[in-house]
Amino acid sequence: MKTVYVSDLEPGQQATGTFLVQHKEVRYKRAKTGAETGDPFLSLTLTDRTGELDAKMWDNVAGVMLSFEQDDFVEVKGVLQIHNNRKQFTIHRLQKLDESAVDLADFLPCSERDPAQMAAELRGFIEGVSNAHLRGLLELIFGDAGIMKRYMRAPAGKSVHHARIGGLAEHVLSVCQMCRAAARQYKGIDADLLIAGALVHDIGKIEELSYERSFGYTTEGQLLGHIAIGLRIIGDKVRELPDFPLRLRTLVEHMILSHHGELEFGSPKVPMFPEAVLLHYLEDLDAKMDCMRRVIEQDSNVEGHWTGYSAPLERVLLKKSEYMSGPAAAQTAAPAAPATLDDLASRLQAHFRGGERER
Repeated sequence: MKTVYVSDLEPGQQATGTFLVQHKEVRYKRAKTGAETGDPFLSLTLTDRTGELDAKMWDNVAGVMLSFEQDDFVEVKGVLQIHNNRKQFTIHRLQKLDESAVDLADFLPCSERDPAQMAAELRGFIEGVSNAHLRGLLELIFGDAGIMKRYMRAPAGKSVHHARIGGLAEHVLSVCQMCRAAARQYKGIDADLLIAGALVHDIGKIEELSYERSFGYTTEGQLLGHIAIGLRIIGDKVRELPDFPLRLRTLVEHMILSHHGELEFGSPKVPMFPEAVLLHYLEDLDAKMDCMRRVIEQDSNVEGHWTGYSAPLERVLLKKSEYMSGPAAAQTAAPAAPATLDDLASRLQAHFRGGERER
């Protein structure tokens, strides 16, 4: 049984715990001259359901570095230290574990919301759709037990937002709540169409993402992406509804195609009618708010009230609670540039991805 979680570790604490290897890299030590010494060390990201941990193994690496890979479970013994104001776990001993020795529920983050409650809320939104054609389509989609099971379990993203079991449903239901309010706020909005678009805009993620051991992409997800997969799911279901209006289908499909908002962010089309524009901005808002919350909660900076640089948000974030409660003398300016080479690498990767987003 797992007894030590990432969130439990404190600076200076020696601990032995089991973690999932989210990232593994073999690097080589450098002499003062900058030349490689030939001695390897391990740079790892270890995770469990409470967060992730930067870890390094400096010594006795040759005997273990080939014994495990990314997505393996390992037991490590070491100490949590502070390096450049960030938490870093120094590993003294590492051993690969068989999957049978762990409980998978300890390693994948889960939504704090009750799955049964979310399923009931989703059904309530469907029942509230007055357009018979749209309601019939939604009932057909979510009445499919296979789709519903995956929809309620899938994350909404690999890492950027709602990256947790049940995250897709949590994200969609939050967007639906905002859609309901927006439809009352703006004249002429078709609330049924807006809610239907919100419910299905990310449905392709049930096949795009893998989430059995760690969050990643399926082969189909890599080749097609969730927008194309979502269109296919909608097309398959509409074919079972021969009376479904063609123009209404086109509107629903456009909302899926355009929900990322911009061509450079993965949308084949930009939003071209009010409900599509609203859906884009509301789902983007929900994604960004969740991303902000996660960055602040999981920030590894020990001192100060600024987080490290967030590549998805392209900024550092103010930890408002620390800022408001800390002494004035301890207040520091936001860092103007990434503090480490790892932060710089994250910024460069984000740039060369051309603004790719997990929405």
